[in-house]
Amino acid sequence: MTAPQGKIGLIAGGGDLPARLVDAAKASGRAVFVIALDGHCDTPETIGAPYETIRIGAAGKILSRLKAEGCVDVVLAGKVKRPSFASIRPDLRAAKLLAKIGLKSLGDDGLLRIIGQELERDGFRLVGAHEIMADLVAPEGTLGAVEPSDQALSDARRGQEIARVLGSVDVGQGCIVQQGLVLAVEAIEGTDEMIRRSAGYARPGVGGVLVKTSKPQQDRRLDLPAIGVTTVEQAHAAGLSGIAVQAGGTMIIDRKNVIAKADELGIFLIGLPDRGGADHD
Repeated sequence: MTAPQGKIGLIAGGGDLPARLVDAAKASGRAVFVIALDGHCDTPETIGAPYETIRIGAAGKILSRLKAEGCVDVVLAGKVKRPSFASIRPDLRAAKLLAKIGLKSLGDDGLLRIIGQELERDGFRLVGAHEIMADLVAPEGTLGAVEPSDQALSDARRGQEIARVLGSVDVGQGCIVQQGLVLAVEAIEGTDEMIRRSAGYARPGVGGVLVKTSKPQQDRRLDLPAIGVTTVEQAHAAGLSGIAVQAGGTMIIDRKNVIAKADELGIFLIGLPDRGGADHD
């Protein structure tokens, strides 16, 4: 990342990532203002920066608040459940955005691209979470003390191919494979629910592998897939043997503790080399 310049506007959803980004930005000498998305960012007071809670449909208010705070860069981070159109209650700016989307059948990647374009149209520079915290991105190779078996490594590679196909049509960013069979694929329910669902289809023998990848066409400033300590705990509870992520295209939140938890539970964690696809950094 280049030398610190200007204030960062953080549009925050749930989870630990927003607070970690604030800490990293402040450590590099940059000020941060947080837009806490109502109903998604549950504890904005713990993030560690000035904030205002604004509902997701109030696009005009979000943009004007970021401008009033003098934000130069904008980063989107944290978990956001995709709302129904009925629950958005759009203001005028959001209504114009929805009209632009129209009746298109867009997945998360398509919607985020349009949101990113709107932010840039208003003069903000869109940055990825990994540009603020470089150590978020998974490196290549085995992380931790547990090595995958030959069967698990084969499942991981098969899962990578499947996840890439799913991502290419903007469906999801992951799947679970056991002994060559696909136990579950990720759609709108998200990773946590996919893991829980897969447990009901597990077979005897070597446990399945959770695979997470970014989408081939994905703008990596937006919605990179992520795993954390909870992901590892859920994978273990579901009887999985390990987790494989795309090196350079997946974030590991709190990497040190994620690796420690994987070692403690006896499951492997590996970064697979990217097998193609566009990089939009």
